[in-house]
Amino acid sequence: MQAHVPRTAARTATGLLMAAALGFATLAHAQTADQQAQQAAQQAAQQQAAPPVDPSFSAWSLMQVCKQKADNVAEGQCVGAIRGIIHGYQYGVLFLGQRASLPANETQRVSLCLRNVPVASIVDDFVGDAAQVNEESLKRTPAEVAVLGSVHLHHACN
Repeated sequence: MQAHVPRTAARTATGLLMAAALGFATLAHAQTADQQAQQAAQQAAQQQAAPPVDPSFSAWSLMQVCKQKADNVAEGQCVGAIRGIIHGYQYGVLFLGQRASLPANETQRVSLCLRNVPVASIVDDFVGDAAQVNEESLKRTPAEVAVLGSVHLHHACN
């Protein structure tokens, strides 16, 4: 047996339930939008901040290794790191030149001219350039940035 509820009361109750459900849905949506906005703001702040430098591969730590000319292990680590940085960069320039339409001579501008350049002279240039920079700055500079800056300074293609 069904209880008899007047139609206006049923409609009012249904309307209130729908309004409450809509209110909760709106509140949930607002909270979700708020959370998404906060996450987006945090991500934007993280992207603007400079990424942390790996202290084991900062310009300072690489310079310390490269200064040890009498130690064969250190010299091998230095040469290997510098060759890896340079080869990685050159492959990146090659990849960019093949995948993007660059203005005339743009690939030439960012390329390195290292034909018949011994790695030892690149190491010496890097150590000499790094020695002119404040030690704290070197510790905050990625090794890749310092090595490529030094190589571009001494061996850029004109």
